[in-house]
Amino acid sequence: MEQPKTLQKAIRHFSNERVCIDTIAALRWPEGKPVCPACEKTEHYYLATQKRWKCKECHKQFSVKLGTIFEDSPITLDKWLTALWMIVNCRNGVSSYEVGRAIGITQKSAWFVLHRLRFALQTGSITKLGGNGAPVQVDETFIGGKARFMHRVKRERLSRNGGMQGGSGKAVVVGLLERGGKVKTAVLAHRRENGPEKIVREMVEPGTEIHTDEFPGYYNLKDGYMHKVVNHLEGYVKENIHTNGIENFWSCLKRGLAGTYIAVEPFHLFRYVDEQAFRFNNRKDADNKPLKDWQRFELALSQIAGKRLTFAEVTGKVGETAF
Repeated sequence: MEQPKTLQKAIRHFSNERVCIDTIAALRWPEGKPVCPACEKTEHYYLATQKRWKCKECHKQFSVKLGTIFEDSPITLDKWLTALWMIVNCRNGVSSYEVGRAIGITQKSAWFVLHRLRFALQTGSITKLGGNGAPVQVDETFIGGKARFMHRVKRERLSRNGGMQGGSGKAVVVGLLERGGKVKTAVLAHRRENGPEKIVREMVEPGTEIHTDEFPGYYNLKDGYMHKVVNHLEGYVKENIHTNGIENFWSCLKRGLAGTYIAVEPFHLFRYVDEQAFRFNNRKDADNKPLKDWQRFELALSQIAGKRLTFAEVTGKVGETAF
């Protein structure tokens, strides 16, 4: 299968719908036999004029879109794949306005397309960090508006309610980075009730060496983990103990949120965090060599199956929030 190396070549390559279908089918069914989503059988006919398959067992028809994030979308596959290439390879993300202008759809449609693509980028891995003996850096950051940019009325209201010190009125994102490995994240409503500690225990193998700052919410990690602390009032590195790696991830995340997306609702925040985590985790391959754009694109495209996100879900009319 030919791999386009740049966005310009990708647009040309996927301008043919047949190429789009073949590319998705090859990544979705690596063995070369399309599987019926209804009965999971591989015996089928191909209906060339309708560009879909018909199962010999249950006689139902299915296209390459069925059972993926592309399902029931009137937007053509060439536009979907161009948007996917952009979101996985633009370091600071890409706005719905830019995607809409680039592929010729409305901003509202582009916004929905990007949220569905972010859903595809979620790995959902249950593998815990620290299994290979490497230390895990843990930190949290606050996501929300700055007081100096707020309207006077809102600023005064926050001041009466305790101000914005300590992250008051902001969403909390907890990040865990295995040194030399992957980053995992979780969005919390607040830091109370040992929220960060619970996340660590869910995502990190017991007995792992944990590096954190002086935040008191991590003190109980000494039970079950080798907890080491670097006090940022004294310095940022203490021997080999630091949280600079996860701080780097926060820098990448906030450049995208502040510079590209400008304003993000807390309800959708976890999707934007997952998007940045995908790009951060797939900067290099297993041999520690930089991952090519087309390799990152193919990796994301291989994750589209078995995922569905409707407009009602993404707008909060059904389903659950991040917290």
